[in-house]
Amino acid sequence: MNWAGIILAAGEGKRMKSAKPKVMYAIAGRPVLGHVIAAMREAGIGKIVVVTSPSAAAVRAYAESLGAAHVVQEQQLGTGHAAACAAPALAGFSGTLLINNGDMPLVTSDTLKAALSAAEGTGLAIVAFQPPDAGAYGRVLCDANGYLDRIVEAKDANESERATTLCNAGTVVADARNFFCWASKLENGNAQGEFYLTDIPAIAKREGVRCAVMEADATEVMGVNTRAELADAETQMQQRLRAKALEDGAGMTAPRTVFLSFDTVLESDVQIGPFVVFGPGVTVRSGAEIRAFSHLEGCTIERGAIVGPYARLRPGAQIGENAHIGNFVEVKNSTVQKDAKANHLTYLGDAQVGAGANIGAGTITCNYDGFDKQRTDIGAGAFIGSNSALVAPVKIGDGAYVGAGSVITSDVSGGALAVTRAEQKEHAGWAAKFRARKGAEKAKKGN
Repeated sequence: MNWAGIILAAGEGKRMKSAKPKVMYAIAGRPVLGHVIAAMREAGIGKIVVVTSPSAAAVRAYAESLGAAHVVQEQQLGTGHAAACAAPALAGFSGTLLINNGDMPLVTSDTLKAALSAAEGTGLAIVAFQPPDAGAYGRVLCDANGYLDRIVEAKDANESERATTLCNAGTVVADARNFFCWASKLENGNAQGEFYLTDIPAIAKREGVRCAVMEADATEVMGVNTRAELADAETQMQQRLRAKALEDGAGMTAPRTVFLSFDTVLESDVQIGPFVVFGPGVTVRSGAEIRAFSHLEGCTIERGAIVGPYARLRPGAQIGENAHIGNFVEVKNSTVQKDAKANHLTYLGDAQVGAGANIGAGTITCNYDGFDKQRTDIGAGAFIGSNSALVAPVKIGDGAYVGAGSVITSDVSGGALAVTRAEQKEHAGWAAKFRARKGAEKAKKGN
């Protein structure tokens, strides 16, 4: 199908009380605008134009990174004017156009496809919904045949019209050429002095074009205008993501405490403990277990691996089959191969840990010299004693041992033992003399 989309993202988001554009706030690890673009792509909409304010350089850069075009609404003259600003970017386009607000992160491709289908008969459709409280929403009034009669703003509605629970969601689908023709006829003779997108159906009606009404789920079309609404949208998105993960066969001890990202991949038979947070870019293979209070982002956990509790996996962490990453272990840009173990109190950064290696408690890879990151290579079957520091760049050979408390600055050969701690010395009777002296000093101070 020949479909294009316009995303209205020029709002300043003043109610957020922030200089950051509201469409750039993240829901489940992805900016709100990214969710809308993704829904359009999944619906089969090829050409997408994002309308921004002049100051929203970050929005334009993000839209461009996702392959969407962008235009600037130089003056904030209303939603109808904003949509019309996209005309130059869609010059020559002759298909169907879907206009959607950029602050609707929960909208799905199925809803957008249904809206596109609704417009097939007449060339025009809007999306409506029934909120728990119609409040200040514009009311959608239909004729006897189910087509749109008119949209009445809440402040202009009479008692009978306000009793209507069907409300306008702000999404319009229209034949592109007709839409821009209708948009050129919009007038701003209203209290705000703005050109409203909601006036398009009335203009089309005067020309004999009927407007279909497609009703969507209220949650899907909720907008994000305040921080409270942002938090509510996050809650709704998390519920959706958790339900999908459970349906696909992942196990969660306490689903409400698990936070997922838009792209989290949990294969069947994965087990997730309470209070686990998944940042973007995480894949967990079948049979792996993520224990409580762990935080993961940008990483892959292979089959049968165990992570946590209280573990942190940062971008670039690759955890092999049946490997163990235990409590208070942090892994960044490192590969931990099959059957390797780092069970407690360890930092592995810019490292390779060979199959079956054992990393003792308190071990750190010293990967940063203040300017550059260096690599540490720990061989298969190596044993790193507790409280060791491996100063990169350094290589520990296969099967080598590093004695506890060592600071390793040079390569260790395979099968060798490396120990750098100082020689232990013992002074007989020292403890009793020390206690007697300190006790006398304390007694003297007391007098």
